[in-house]
Amino acid sequence: MTMPSSHSIRDVMSHYGRRAGTAVAILLVGGAVLHFTPSQAGEARDIPKPVVDEAPGSGTETIALAGGCFWGVQGVFQHVDGVVSAVSGYAGGARNTAEYETVSTGTTGHAETVKVVFDPHKVSLGHLLQIYFSVAHDPTELNRQGPDSGTQYRSAIFPTTPEQARVAKAYIEQLNKAGVFGKAIVTKIEPGKSFYPAEAYHQDFLTTHPTYPYIAINDMPKIDDLKRLFPKDYRAEPVLVAAGN
Repeated sequence: MTMPSSHSIRDVMSHYGRRAGTAVAILLVGGAVLHFTPSQAGEARDIPKPVVDEAPGSGTETIALAGGCFWGVQGVFQHVDGVVSAVSGYAGGARNTAEYETVSTGTTGHAETVKVVFDPHKVSLGHLLQIYFSVAHDPTELNRQGPDSGTQYRSAIFPTTPEQARVAKAYIEQLNKAGVFGKAIVTKIEPGKSFYPAEAYHQDFLTTHPTYPYIAINDMPKIDDLKRLFPKDYRAEPVLVAAGN
């Protein structure tokens, strides 16, 4: 791994500092730091498959998914068989504000997002959404995930086709009607939004920093949940952004 520049290191530490401040406050409640487990912050759920799915086309497809910190969301989909690539970035705002420090102000309209390119003959859109809703994040959290809060951490789907939007809308309605989560899903479907890749030092962060405190507490459990709930879809070797460069 190429070491980031000093500016990038400061950005990463700033990124962790904002996130970890809340995480540590949670850890210190009652003075029992070691008694906190990630599952206490929100467990993955075994949710039903989508009733409505799309027919696979001839090539790959692309969809962008937001669900809190992009480190964990990217890490989950990099371990899903049938995913060709998963890139961390920003969606929902303008090109000139698609930069980490600016997005972190929560004023840009952007959400931390992961662009997922997948082979629909190996994993369907509906199945990816099943993983997204059950493992990658909590879709009932409004403008926050775990220790992170703000519109940049919202739950959102950025479809690239009307069919993707139709499938996503139908699945949200299905899960809400069944009362799977006990409260309403707040995930928004936001079509027509461009995706902008994040800085290089954010890519593959879960894989390259598995013991980083934020990753160990908030994101590595998602990989365990993926293995547990979707063993046939889990692949041990993630598809990395760095490998494609």
